[in-house]
Amino acid sequence: MLRYLVQVVQNLLTTGILTALLCGGLCREGKRRALGGCIAGAAAALVLAVLRRTTALVSRGVFNLWILSFAVVFGVISILFQWGLLQKALRKIPLLKKQPSLAKAVPDYVCALLLAALLFYALPTIFLYPTEFALAGESVFTTDFLFKFIGFAAGLLVVVVITLSLYKTSGAMPEPLLRGVLTAALLVNISNQLASIVQFLLARRIIPMIRWLFRLIIVASDYNFVFFYTLMGLGFLASLVVFARSFKPLPVCNNPAERRKFRFFRRMNQRHCLTVAVGFALSVFLLTFVKSYIEQGVVLSPAEPMTIAGEEILIPISQVEDGHLHRFAYTVQDGTEVRFIVIKKNAAAYGVGLDACDICGATGYYERKNEVICRLCDVVMNISTIGFKGGCNPVPLAYTLRSGSMIIETINLENEKNRFK
Repeated sequence: MLRYLVQVVQNLLTTGILTALLCGGLCREGKRRALGGCIAGAAAALVLAVLRRTTALVSRGVFNLWILSFAVVFGVISILFQWGLLQKALRKIPLLKKQPSLAKAVPDYVCALLLAALLFYALPTIFLYPTEFALAGESVFTTDFLFKFIGFAAGLLVVVVITLSLYKTSGAMPEPLLRGVLTAALLVNISNQLASIVQFLLARRIIPMIRWLFRLIIVASDYNFVFFYTLMGLGFLASLVVFARSFKPLPVCNNPAERRKFRFFRRMNQRHCLTVAVGFALSVFLLTFVKSYIEQGVVLSPAEPMTIAGEEILIPISQVEDGHLHRFAYTVQDGTEVRFIVIKKNAAAYGVGLDACDICGATGYYERKNEVICRLCDVVMNISTIGFKGGCNPVPLAYTLRSGSMIIETINLENEKNRFK
């Protein structure tokens, strides 16, 4: 239960904060367009989640590259519009020159596209979590399924409450404050997205390995949490300013009803600010103490011995014949330890994969009562599917059998080293 609570908050809160800030300062028509962008992004994410679950047509890495690239472009354009740097250029376009209302709406459409891109990137993983609650053929009417669903729902509730409260709070911010906070939040998010894009390009050797760039990406990866907490800090500081402003003397009112109205909105702003603060405090607690408690719950078994011959790793078949989980580790050229697991599935096949998955990262797997369990989310793996893509399965690792040994090429482990940093 706690695992899904932590994962949902960790994977979705950044998008929630940006969505609240983007929507908070828009006019009525802009909010409608933003809502359309949110709906479009969520619908596209649902379709993508279904494709990931049922087919092998979607490459997660390539998808992330494209959608993050679009999000970066729209984010930069949105910042330029926030500061009025593109409005004059729009008026010079013949079509927009003849339709001032359309030119005025362009920034809102850019905001809607940015929201769609953010949700399209974040939501597929969230949509796929419920598919992990029970293995194929198992009943959903179990205590284990119920607890996992409660954790998942609680995580969604935390993010939704924070997002709605911050949205209401941002609507009460002075325009200069909202513009500054939103610009800073977008710059932080764009920096994180660019680091992910460059990391993918370096891993696939699409761009040459430049030493200073590689070191910079390592730092960004090691301190990825800084981006997350910076966004949270911006939201908290903005809410703190709104909370402090709510204690200013009321303006001169024409009648008691108007005075009561001002007092009502003041109380509502104070409640929204307090909700944001409590929500952020709860999120920090979940992502530090609770996450640390969950991840330290199980100690991974030590790596077993293996033979390295040139660019090949040789593991005697007799060593992995017992049907239990076997863990191995290979140190790549930059010193990163890349772990992988092997388990015999049946008389003719082995499950071989990295000790990591696309959803939970390199937290690893362990064996409990002849079952293979994900250490982070506590999902029980279907042993027959280990070695195939999908869900929380280990990332597949190619192997061959030769002369009584299992052969794994070291280059395949070199290509996956970024998962273990």
